[in-house]
Amino acid sequence: MSDLALAGLSDSLLFGAVLLYTLAMLGFAGEQASRRSHRVSAAAGERSSARESAAARTRMMAGAGGPALAAPAATPPPPPAQRAPSRAGAIGLALTGIGAVVHVGSVITRGFAAHRVPWGNMYEFSSAVALCAVVIFLVLVAGRRADRALGAFVMVPVVLYLGLAGTVLYTAAGPLVPALDSYWIKIHVFAAVLSSGAFLLSGMVALLYLLRCRHDAQVAAGRTPRFPLSMGSALPAAPALDRVTYGVIAFAFPIWTFAIIAGAIWAEAAWGRYWGWDPKETWSFITWVLYAGYLHARATAGWKGTKAAWIAVAAAGALIVDYYVVNIFVVGFHSYA
Repeated sequence: MSDLALAGLSDSLLFGAVLLYTLAMLGFAGEQASRRSHRVSAAAGERSSARESAAARTRMMAGAGGPALAAPAATPPPPPAQRAPSRAGAIGLALTGIGAVVHVGSVITRGFAAHRVPWGNMYEFSSAVALCAVVIFLVLVAGRRADRALGAFVMVPVVLYLGLAGTVLYTAAGPLVPALDSYWIKIHVFAAVLSSGAFLLSGMVALLYLLRCRHDAQVAAGRTPRFPLSMGSALPAAPALDRVTYGVIAFAFPIWTFAIIAGAIWAEAAWGRYWGWDPKETWSFITWVLYAGYLHARATAGWKGTKAAWIAVAAAGALIVDYYVVNIFVVGFHSYA
C-alpha cells in the first residue's frame, strides 16, 4: 500500500474512532440518565413511606384518649427499586473499546505513512494524547478502580481533542522537520504524550469530584440540586472520585518529570543549553509545579478534598495552555511543533 493510501486510511480510521467515541458517549449518558431516574424514584418511595408511617402514628395517638382503636395496618414500605444492569452503559463501554482499537489502527498507519513515530506535530500529538486517555480509562474500569459512569464525561474532552486535531490542527503525513529529527523524539515526546493523556483524564475526574461534593452539600442542606449539580446524583461517591484523581496523577507525575528532564537533555544537544526559559519550557515547569503542589496538598490535612481538587483542575488548565496556547500563539524555540 502506498504512503498516500496509508495516510488516507489513517484519516478514515480516526474519523471512525471519533464516531465510535461519540456513540459511546451517548450510551454512557443513557446510563447516567437511568441512574438519576432510579435514585429519584427511590428517594420518592422513601419519602412516601415516611409520610405513611407518620400518619399512622398520628392516628394511633389520637385514638389513645378515646375508645380503643385497632391499630391500622401499617403499609409496608415499598421495596427499593432495583437497578437493572444498564444495557446502554455496557454498549457504551464496548464501543469505547472498539473505538480504541480503531484509534490504534489510525496511529499505526499514520506512522507507516510518514515513516517515523506518529507524534511529530500537533495533529498527531493530540490524537496520541486522546488515545492514551481512553486506554487508561479502560484499564481503570477493567481493574475496577473506576466506575464506567465516568465514561460520558471522559469522552467529552476526547471527542473535542480529536475534533480539533482533525480540523484546525490537521497536517498531512510527511517527514519530520529537521529540528525534530532526533532519537529523543521517541523518548521525550512519548513520555509527554503518555503523561498528558493521564493528566487529561485526571483533570476531568477532578472536576467531577468538585461537582459531586457540591451536589452532596446541597442535599445535606435540604436543598434540591439543580442542573448541572443534579448530575452529581449519578456519579460515584466523592471519595471514589478523589482516589481515581490521585491515582492517575501519582502515575503520570513521574513520567511528566522524566519528559521534562529528557527535554532538557535534548535541548542541550540541539541548542547548546539545558534550560533557557523558552515559553514552552516555562509552562511545562509551571505545570510540573502545580501537579507537585497537588500531590503535596493531597498529603496535607488542611488541603485535602476540594482544595486539592482545584489545584488538579488548575494544573490541567496549565497543561492546555502549555500545549495549545504556547504552541499556536507564542513564538519560541518550540513553535515548529
